[in-house]
Amino acid sequence: MGFFDKIKTGLTKTRKAMESSLGEIFSGFATIDEEFYEELEESLILADLGVETSTKAVEQLRRRVKEQKLKDNDAVRSALKDILVEMLQVGDTALKATTKPSVVLVIGVNGVGKTTTIGKMANHLREEGKKVLLCAADTFRAAAADQLEIWAERSGVEIVRQHEGADPASVVYDAIAAARARGTDIILCDTAGRLHNKQNLMNELGKIARILERELPEADKEVLLVLDGTTGQNGLIQAKQFQEIAGVTGMVLTKLDGTAKGGIVIAVADVLQIPVKYIGVGEQIDDLMPFDARAFVDALI
Repeated sequence: MGFFDKIKTGLTKTRKAMESSLGEIFSGFATIDEEFYEELEESLILADLGVETSTKAVEQLRRRVKEQKLKDNDAVRSALKDILVEMLQVGDTALKATTKPSVVLVIGVNGVGKTTTIGKMANHLREEGKKVLLCAADTFRAAAADQLEIWAERSGVEIVRQHEGADPASVVYDAIAAARARGTDIILCDTAGRLHNKQNLMNELGKIARILERELPEADKEVLLVLDGTTGQNGLIQAKQFQEIAGVTGMVLTKLDGTAKGGIVIAVADVLQIPVKYIGVGEQIDDLMPFDARAFVDALI
C-alpha cells in the first residue's frame, strides 16, 4: 500500500463523516451564500476543527471566493482544501536531527500511545539508516521500561534503562554516555506523563533539559508531544498545558484510524502554531507516518 493510500485508509472514519456533511453542502447549494458558509462552519466544527479554527477557515474562504470570483462548487472546495493545507503549514514537519547525536524528548500523558510511538519512530529512523538509541526515562510508571524494551527488540535498536523509580535525569545521562560510545545518531527519550501533577513534571523535565544542555549543548533537540487523536478537543487542552511546561517543538497525533474527528490535527497546528511531525494511522509498526499537509487534506476531503 502506497503512502497516500495508507493515510487515506487510516482516515476512513473522518473522511466518511466529512464526505457525508461536506458532500451535502457542496452539492446542495446552487449559490455560495450565507447559509452555505454557516452549514460549512458547522460541518468543520463537527469534524473537530474547533470553533476558532473553523471560523477562521470559513472567513478565509469567504474572502477568497470574493477576491477570485469563485462560483463553481469544485473551485470553492479546492480553495477550502488550500486553506486547510496552509493552516497545517506552521513549521518544518521534518525531524530536526542533523547532529550526532541528536535528541528527541517524547512527552504526553499516559495512555496516548507514547511508548508505542517511540518504538514506531525508532523503526522508521532505523529504516532510514539512522543508528537509534532508546532511553527509558519514564521510571515512574510500572513496567514502562519493560514495554520500551519490547519495542526496542521489535524495532531492532538499542536501549538504556535503569530500575523503576530511578532518577530520570540520571537515565538520560547514561543514554548520552552510551550514545557517544556507540556512535548513535538519535536518542529517543521516553518521559513520564504526569500532567495532573504539573510541578513534579516541570521539575523532572527541567532537570532533563539541564543535563542535555550541559552534556550536549550543540546537539539538535526536539520536544515531541504525543496526542491521542480520539480525545479531540481535550487533546488541544493537553497540548496547551504541555506547551507551557515543556516548550513543545512538534507533535505526533496517534490513533487517527479510530476516530471520525481527525480534524483535530488541523485545530492543534493552527491554534498552537506547532508543526505536526508524524501521524499514527494504524496498529502496525509502519503505521506511524511522517506528516505531509497536502496528502493529509487530500485524504480527508
